[in-house]
Amino acid sequence: MALYVQKFGGTSVGSVDRIKAVAEKVKGFRDQGHQVVVVVSAMSGETNRLTDMANALNEDPAPREMDMLLSTGEQVTISLLAMALQQIGVSATSHTGAQVGIHTDSAYTKARIQRIETDDLKADLDAGKVVVVAGFQGVDENGNITTLGRGGSDTTGVALAAALGADECQIYTDVDGVYTTDPRVCSKAQRLESITVEEMLELASLGSKVLQIRAVEFAGKYNVPLRVLSSFEDGPGTLIVADSDQDEDSMEEPLISGIAFTKNEAKLTLLHTPDVPGVASRILGPIADANIEVDMIVQNVAPAGDYTDFTFTVAKGDYKATKKLLEETVIPDLGGGELRGDDNIAKVSLVGVGMRSHAGVASKMFRVLADENVNIRMVSTSEIKISVVIDEKHMELAVNALHKAFGLDKSDIESE
Repeated sequence: MALYVQKFGGTSVGSVDRIKAVAEKVKGFRDQGHQVVVVVSAMSGETNRLTDMANALNEDPAPREMDMLLSTGEQVTISLLAMALQQIGVSATSHTGAQVGIHTDSAYTKARIQRIETDDLKADLDAGKVVVVAGFQGVDENGNITTLGRGGSDTTGVALAAALGADECQIYTDVDGVYTTDPRVCSKAQRLESITVEEMLELASLGSKVLQIRAVEFAGKYNVPLRVLSSFEDGPGTLIVADSDQDEDSMEEPLISGIAFTKNEAKLTLLHTPDVPGVASRILGPIADANIEVDMIVQNVAPAGDYTDFTFTVAKGDYKATKKLLEETVIPDLGGGELRGDDNIAKVSLVGVGMRSHAGVASKMFRVLADENVNIRMVSTSEIKISVVIDEKHMELAVNALHKAFGLDKSDIESE
C-alpha cells in the first residue's frame, strides 16, 4: 500500500462530468488499497470570474478581501468532488486549507507555507477515507484566510506530500508529461520519461508552464518524487527526481533535456554610459526600487576612462515603465546617454545536466543558429543552461533547428 497525493488543476475539474471522471480515477487507486489525498484547484475560469467581479466593484480591492473571495473557488470543488466520491461508494471528506492545518505567513495573495499540521489528516486516512483538500490556500496566525498566488495548488500538493512523507506527488494536468519543448511549436517534441528537479526548475523559470516554480523547489528541498500526468488519458507521465535518485549504473545523461522559450521579454540598451565604478548600480537600483525584475545583463568592455554600452532585459509588461524610468531618472543622473529599446525579441534556452560533462554545447548552438541565419543579440549561461536573445520572428525556426540538431526529435530518438 502506498500513499499518493494527487493534484488536479482547473481544467481537470472544469465541469460536473470531469469531476465525476476524477472521482473514478481516484477510486481506481483506492480500490488497489492505496491511501489518497486529493488536492484540487477551482474549476477552470472561476478564479478569473471572481477577480472580474471584484474589479467591477473596486478598482483596488484589499488583498485580504481578495483572498477571502478567491478561496471560495476551491471550496466549491472540494465539496463537489467529495460528493462524487461518496456517490460511487468511496468514503471521502473535504477540507479547506485552514481545516487541514496549512499555516502561512500573512502576505495576502502570495503567502508562503510555514508549517502543516497532519494529525487530523492522518486520522482520516487511517479511517479509510480519501481526503480532498482545497489547494492554493491556507491560514495565517491570526486566523485570516490566505492564498499562495496563481498556480499555488501545485505547491499545496507538494507541501502536503512532503509533510505526510507520501510515496509520490502526482500532478494531473491537460498534458501527459513534460516535453523536450512545446509540441505546439515543434511537432517532433517528445515526452520525457524523467527529468531532474534542477532541470525542471530551469525550464519553469525560462518559460515552461507545466509546473509552478515554487512546487518544484518544494519537491527538491524535501526530496518528494513528483510526477506530471494527464487527467484525460492513461500513461506514465514524467517523473521529476533529485539528482541522487538517478541510476548510477545508467549511461551518461543526455546532453540536452529540453528547450524553453519565451516571447515575454524586452531589451533596453543605454549607449555611451560612463565606464566608472557604481554605474551598474545607478542604472539598476531605481529599476529594482520600482519592483521591476531584470533578467539578462550585458556590459561591453571599454578602454579605461571611456564609455560603454549597458544592455539588459525585463518582462515585456514592464517595458514601457522601465523605459520611462530610464528616460526620466537614470539618464539625467548619469549626465546623458542614448536609450534604445526593442520589445520584439524572444529568449531561447537549452537546458540539460549533461552540459556539466560535455564541452562545445554553446559553439554548436551558435553554429546551428548561424546556419539558419538567426542573429544572436545576447547570451547568458549557467552550469546547465545556455540562453540567447534573438528576434521574435525567428523563434520557431530557432527552436525547431536546435531541437533537431541536439537529437531531440522523435524520429531521431526512435531510430537510436
